[in-house]
Amino acid sequence: MSVKEQTTQIVLAVARGEPDAPSELLPLLYDELRGLAEAYMRRGGGGQTLQATALVHEAYLKLVDDTNLTWNDRAHFRAIAARAMRQVLVDHARRRMSQKRGGDWQRVTLGAAVAKSAMGPADLLALDEALTKLEALDERQARVVEKRFFGGLTVEETAEALGVSPRTVEMEWRMAKAWLSKTLSEHEGDA
Repeated sequence: MSVKEQTTQIVLAVARGEPDAPSELLPLLYDELRGLAEAYMRRGGGGQTLQATALVHEAYLKLVDDTNLTWNDRAHFRAIAARAMRQVLVDHARRRMSQKRGGDWQRVTLGAAVAKSAMGPADLLALDEALTKLEALDERQARVVEKRFFGGLTVEETAEALGVSPRTVEMEWRMAKAWLSKTLSEHEGDA
C-alpha cells in the first residue's frame, strides 16, 4: 500500500474513532508536512528565516491542537495543511516586519515568486493581503493559489481537494496568477 493510500486509510480510521489510529497517523502527518515545507522552501521561501523543520512543527501543532478538525482523506489533509502553513508563514512574516518596521522591504510579484525567487516577509505579507482580496472576489481561485503555492499540491491533488477537474484548477490557477500579478504590481507602485 502506498503512503497516499495508507494515509487516507488511517485518516478514515481516525474519523471512525478507532483508538489506535491517531498514533499511527502522527508519523505520517509529520512526513507529509515535512514534504510540504521542503517544497515551499525550494519554491521560494529562501528569504525566510523560518526553517522547514520549524515550519513543520508550528503547522503540525496547529493541526493537532484543533480538536474540531476532521480530515476526509489525504487530499483534504493536505489542503488544510496548506492553510496552516500559510498562517504560520504569514504570522512569522508579521513578527519579522514588526521588528524591522519596514526598513528594507522589497516587493516581488507572484510570477517572480513562483519562478523560484526568494520571498521575504514583506513579500509574503503583500501576497497574503492580495490573496485575502482575491478570496473576497473568487474564493476558489484563492484556494487554488493557497494549495498550489503554500501547500505545494499538484494540479491533480488540488483538483481532488477542491472537488473539481484538473482543467478547472489549471484555468483558475492561470487567472489567479494574472490577477495577483496585476494587484501586486499595483501595490508595489503604491509602496
